[in-house]
Amino acid sequence: MNTRIALTALLVLSLGITTMALAQPSVEDQIKARQSAYTFMSWNMGQIKAQVVDKEVEFNADQVRGWANAIAATANSGMSAMYSPASVEGTGWKPTRLKPEFFDELDKVGEIAGNFVREANALAEVAEGGDPDAIAEQFKATGESCGACHKSYRAE
Repeated sequence: MNTRIALTALLVLSLGITTMALAQPSVEDQIKARQSAYTFMSWNMGQIKAQVVDKEVEFNADQVRGWANAIAATANSGMSAMYSPASVEGTGWKPTRLKPEFFDELDKVGEIAGNFVREANALAEVAEGGDPDAIAEQFKATGESCGACHKSYRAE
């Protein structure tokens, strides 16, 4: 009886470890996910910019609200899972531009990421109000917080 319990426990443990190993994304998948998330946020930022900064397109509060919410949702999605030291080198949809210093300065990275999340959330909140001038002001703050990471940790 004890042997049966021990074998069952060993089987369950083995399956759990195998499942965890399979759940770990490859470096290529990490890079692709990260590049996709940033491309998605960039597209949404571009749509907002066209309406409230450049004023190339007529302002539509509902559209801007949706784009701002998409940016905030992505910023809050646990993007840290898309990074590992191995992902400094490699190719996703294109070669990564992540600098190795990213992993040497994790406290600074955390501060920059936290600022971006706060600004992205603030953009979504301001967009709820529907004031294009207020949205434009918060858009700039959000862009600056995003750019802070680029300046330090993205190779050109």
